[in-house]
Amino acid sequence: MAEKTILKRETNLDFNKPKMYKVILLNDDYTTMDFVVEILITVFHKNAADATKIMLDVHQKGRGIVGVYTYDIARTKIALVEKMATEREFPLAAVMEPE
Repeated sequence: MAEKTILKRETNLDFNKPKMYKVILLNDDYTTMDFVVEILITVFHKNAADATKIMLDVHQKGRGIVGVYTYDIARTKIALVEKMATEREFPLAAVMEPE
């Protein structure tokens, strides 16, 4: 009976963390504060207190960091914000910046 030889293959898997992006809402003179809070709760899953704090940052500082996501998730969330804002006729804008 022939002896089976088991070949061991050494694997050196090196996974890099994906690049992360901050999603930022930008202030404008027309979008209501209530709508910004609605966006933060529905799109970004913030609780009411956190949504209000971020909305006040947007209103007072001109921009508010909503979260940090991978590229694809950030782009998807920005597209959803733009879609919802357009449907409600608000000029709300969201951008992403590398972290």
